[in-house]
Amino acid sequence: MHQELFWDGSTPRHQLVGGYSRIAQLLEDAYQENPDRVLALDCGDTIHGTYPVVKSRGEVMIPILNKMGFKAMTGHWEFAYGPKQFEKITKKLKYPMLAINCYQEKNDSLVFPPYTIQEAGDLKIGVIGIAATIVDKVMPPHFSQDIYFTLGRNELPEYIRRLREEENVDLVVVMSHLGFPQEFKLAQEVDGVDLLLSAHTHNRLYHPVYVNETIIIQSGCHGSFLGRLDLEVEDRRVKSYQHKLITIRKDLTPHPEMEEMVNHAMDPHREMLGEVVGETQTYLHRNTILESTMDNFLLKSILKETGSQVAFSNGWRYGAPIPPGPVTMEDLWNIIPVNPPVSTVKISGKEIWEMLEVNTELTFSRDPYQQMGGYLKRFMGLNLYLKLENPAGERIQQIFIQGKPVKPDTIYHAAFVTSQGVPPTYGQNRSDSEVKAVDALKNYISSEKKISAELKGTVTLV
Repeated sequence: MHQELFWDGSTPRHQLVGGYSRIAQLLEDAYQENPDRVLALDCGDTIHGTYPVVKSRGEVMIPILNKMGFKAMTGHWEFAYGPKQFEKITKKLKYPMLAINCYQEKNDSLVFPPYTIQEAGDLKIGVIGIAATIVDKVMPPHFSQDIYFTLGRNELPEYIRRLREEENVDLVVVMSHLGFPQEFKLAQEVDGVDLLLSAHTHNRLYHPVYVNETIIIQSGCHGSFLGRLDLEVEDRRVKSYQHKLITIRKDLTPHPEMEEMVNHAMDPHREMLGEVVGETQTYLHRNTILESTMDNFLLKSILKETGSQVAFSNGWRYGAPIPPGPVTMEDLWNIIPVNPPVSTVKISGKEIWEMLEVNTELTFSRDPYQQMGGYLKRFMGLNLYLKLENPAGERIQQIFIQGKPVKPDTIYHAAFVTSQGVPPTYGQNRSDSEVKAVDALKNYISSEKKISAELKGTVTLV
């Protein structure tokens, strides 16, 4: 289990939740209650995010996922090991990876099947997958080597027609990793989707959204929740539905066999991951869109390693929160499981301004299809003043670096992690240090003993 953040009035609180063993037991209970009438589907970001998974390049998850009884999945961070490795993993799974929008560069053929047809009782259900469109646009280049992604908007109507008219399905379900704003617009524009399982933006939808006769649900992140939707179907239409966003609480019964499988995956790493490296006085999390305490810890660490004037990292959403108290190596790996090198670059004030304008548009675009976050890029040593209601390219009012107005022609020394921190189109003299991000975090907290990483007001909406 892991900590999860829950807002309580004006303050965050934490609670131990999650775990494959408890999710597996909930699914098994559902299978027994409704034999042959349950479809368990996975919308992605599953085969990544923790040390054992990343160290094994996803392989450690295969027996665990096969035990869960899923019928299909789509993906996003699963591509972090490179498309070839992900394809290798999918061939060992007992269910298909689906994507109508992932293509081979060499011949424009689909990398994965676009849909599967499942039976639930006397119903035929067509399940369509849409992978994260941002993989080849804002993620590191190796995620999309030799493949490319579309939005899936143009392809979707034809697959719906095929399923309804040629395959004669009763219901059409879309699993999508585009993000809730994108999927809401998609449902408005495309007819014929009965149920849209949304992902990517970590929304906790306690009540389904209904638009254009499509039911949309999204079920949080980190395996902290399970979305359950019970449908009553009559004449190929959803007559009624009941939804519950289930918090995977500690008091839920774990599945004994799954608990043993998870322990088997974790046991070789427990001693290393359990090492206490320091203490935090700040609640570290990424549940705020403009600035986060977890990333302030990361940014402080890479600034200390490099002595730079300013530091940048991506506006990641993932990472189980860390409440005040002891911090372990497992916590550090959960902050940045890709563990990239700490990098530096010489970058002009003009480039910083442009980079942040572009990032602001990718985060807050008025057209959901152009939103490609993550949250807003994280930074330290810099203050940004924004008017979000302004048109793209005209939102930034002022930028200060080290308390002084940024000068377009001045060259600044910046530190960053991954190409999402500072994309390769910006700056000169890029260099990767020998220090990796997790080491930088460990060095910083070990030297400080007790860290504070409160919000500093680096972004002001004016």
